[in-house]
Amino acid sequence: MKRIFIMLLIACSAITTISADPLANPQKKPETVIATLNAIIAKFGLNEGQVYSVNRNPNTSIIESSTKIVPFRCSANSMQNDNVLKAVALNFPKEEPLAYQFLHIQPGSKENFSLKVITENGKTQGTQHIRTNKNQEMWLMCCKNPENPTLRDAYAVTWEYMHDQKNQVLGTVYMITSLRPDLFEKSMSTDLYAKDQDGSRMRFTLEGRVGDDLKDSLYVFYIAETAEQLNNATDDSFTFTMPVINGRFGISVENDKPFVGRIRTVMPDGSLCQLWTNIDCVPGETYHITTHNGWYEEDRDYENRVGRYSGKSLLNARQIAGNDDVDILEVDSIPVVDDVPVDYVNGEGTNRRVDQWRENLTTKQKVQFVSKVQTLDTYEKVLKQSYDLIGKEINGMRDPFRINSAFDIIYKQNKTFDNHVQDFVKFGLNTGLPKKSLPDFYKKVLDLYSKQNQAIAEFYKEYGSYTKSARKVQKQVNKFTEKYMNEMIKLMK
Repeated sequence: MKRIFIMLLIACSAITTISADPLANPQKKPETVIATLNAIIAKFGLNEGQVYSVNRNPNTSIIESSTKIVPFRCSANSMQNDNVLKAVALNFPKEEPLAYQFLHIQPGSKENFSLKVITENGKTQGTQHIRTNKNQEMWLMCCKNPENPTLRDAYAVTWEYMHDQKNQVLGTVYMITSLRPDLFEKSMSTDLYAKDQDGSRMRFTLEGRVGDDLKDSLYVFYIAETAEQLNNATDDSFTFTMPVINGRFGISVENDKPFVGRIRTVMPDGSLCQLWTNIDCVPGETYHITTHNGWYEEDRDYENRVGRYSGKSLLNARQIAGNDDVDILEVDSIPVVDDVPVDYVNGEGTNRRVDQWRENLTTKQKVQFVSKVQTLDTYEKVLKQSYDLIGKEINGMRDPFRINSAFDIIYKQNKTFDNHVQDFVKFGLNTGLPKKSLPDFYKKVLDLYSKQNQAIAEFYKEYGSYTKSARKVQKQVNKFTEKYMNEMIKLMK
């Protein structure tokens, strides 16, 4: 009798399953949310910075991926009173049942958010950063695409009040269709370590962030094929350094089989922290980590995706897949201890003395040296990017607010760069760097200020006048130029 009762239950379950026709409740688009986002674009959207693309199947004309990203600007009064923006808070929750992922993040939260975007059957993979700072409010929902359930439709909007202009609000609308990452990753799970279609080796990428409770500026990373090799590594045998720029650090490693890695923090005095984080590094994957004071946020999604190869397993010989005869890992732009990113100190006639000085540095001092020189190199690149943004603005909307903001950022970057220059000089002299090499170092610094003067002159030529912030930067650059010219002249007497 008991067996008959169980069989009846199974039969009833089968009938219920069959009667639940998947077409009875087809996936719907969040039409109200879409209309709300389009209304924001129509009313406040900016032409500059827009991204719009659509890829269709040539045989069926069905959309396979699309991107619509539109920045917008409005007054704070509009933000408070306009019905279009009020509709966001009403319509996102209203259509939340249509989403399989829903997020609302209020200003003040330290949680940032990025979308993984996969297209062309995985050939193209990228990350779209949606919420990038704690001042932003964000609404987001991800839904299955009604025409193709293997696609994900993502709808999001972010905005923030500008502190320097309290009556202004800047935001961005996102509408992105791409492959559903969960489905794609499942389909790829049986071939995690396959090569790209062009036959090249795949990459392991580490994307790191530093929490607000930390002021770390440099991390070092060790790599090895096995846990045993990693544990036998000496303190000074790190493979490369990862400087922290704007709260972020990272690496990209190319290989065709899993390996193991270790992150260590370089303390302000140049010593290595006695704590570290071990990571299984899987080609074709990206690991996200946020470091805090005494702990770190691990990537749970990464853990779930790569299974036994993830987390703290530290791959053993049986787990490592692929060719055992693989050569040493190839790493992009490895600033190892014996290589200097920028030739700041090796001037003509001083090479031998500088080389001798570097050879005599302790392990701790070598780590400090690499950190300081790489920081100088990074700030050169950051300054160039800031001037490039001004050039784009002149050729675009010529918005005085954006131009002044860019020059204000440059002013701060120059102050920080000068502090790092002074710090390097102090470090060099305290560790025996020959004074005769410093004029060549100052020439490199002066070259940066000369390029800035040229960029400011070009700005005046194209824009037709100097803004208040541009004049402030020009005065600052002239002041630093005079300062280092005098320093160089003193040393050359």
